[in-house]
Amino acid sequence: MRILSIETSCDETAIALVEGEEKPSVVFNLVSSQIELHKITQGIVPEVAARAQLEAILPMISEAKKLGASAQNIDAIAVTYAPGLVGSLIVGVEGAKTLGALWQKPVYGIHHLEGHIYAAFAQMKSKEIHFPVLALVVSGGHTELVLMKKHFHYEIIGSTRDDAAGEAFDKIARLIGLGYPGGPAISQAALKHKETKKSAQLNLPRPMLTDKSLDFSFSGLKTAVLYKVPEEGLNPAQVHEYAHETERAIIDVLVGKTRQALHKNFVSTLILAGGVSANKLLRREIKKLRSEFPIEVIIPPFDYTTDNAAMIGLAAWHRLALAELPSADFKVMPRLKLSDINKS
Repeated sequence: MRILSIETSCDETAIALVEGEEKPSVVFNLVSSQIELHKITQGIVPEVAARAQLEAILPMISEAKKLGASAQNIDAIAVTYAPGLVGSLIVGVEGAKTLGALWQKPVYGIHHLEGHIYAAFAQMKSKEIHFPVLALVVSGGHTELVLMKKHFHYEIIGSTRDDAAGEAFDKIARLIGLGYPGGPAISQAALKHKETKKSAQLNLPRPMLTDKSLDFSFSGLKTAVLYKVPEEGLNPAQVHEYAHETERAIIDVLVGKTRQALHKNFVSTLILAGGVSANKLLRREIKKLRSEFPIEVIIPPFDYTTDNAAMIGLAAWHRLALAELPSADFKVMPRLKLSDINKS
């Protein structure tokens, strides 16, 4: 089984080939990044992102053909149809459907967050995945705790009430004078921070950490930073300190809420997924939960954490392997929740 997959939900244009009989393997995973483009505006402008994807998708398909993807040697095409920026989603979906018509191959729609979750199962047989599974999905637009009792059935047991963790990283990075994207910029600056007697000891809040619900909130953290930054700005040492405390505050909340979810729900496997899962400190702290609970912790390789097409192909592969066919009659759905994919 060989699946060509396309991902254009936000600001990347990605295409991948996933193959395998008993378990999936990623043949190639191409990503055309827009980071340099969005550094100009310190954030994503949807129209700019979609225009760049429109320019990139045909060259990306041509490159995929050079690497062995053709009508003769693929069985299906998978594409992200939800959620995301509407213009960006349209570029990928229409490109996939056009290619499917030309090559006479079925085209299946995959939910973006399902892709992030199944990126954790790269090179795993479907039957090797031990349920129940708890997934902490953390990205620029999403922060959710997802409970899975079997394949492709998702219960959202915790979600953000305002800003997602990745969004908080981006906004706070702008406030303290760091670049875009905010997550990597803050992590790099945090490494340069050294505790000294002259340190201001910020003590930023950990929003909702002690709340009994499993929901998240990061807008208050952003506001706390806004009020603490002096009008004259920060010197380099202060920038590093703010970055260090911001990273610790966000990760304390993410890990704390995950710990609460593990106390409330019996699970066999914990997954960390999404773009923010590339954060090395977060990965270390999540792995430590193995010493507190009898669980297996799975974190995707770095290449499959940020938006990419391999994760879409992996989700499609597992669905086809288990005869749980994804949608073949689909349209772009920018706001579709993961828990609603079987209702769409």
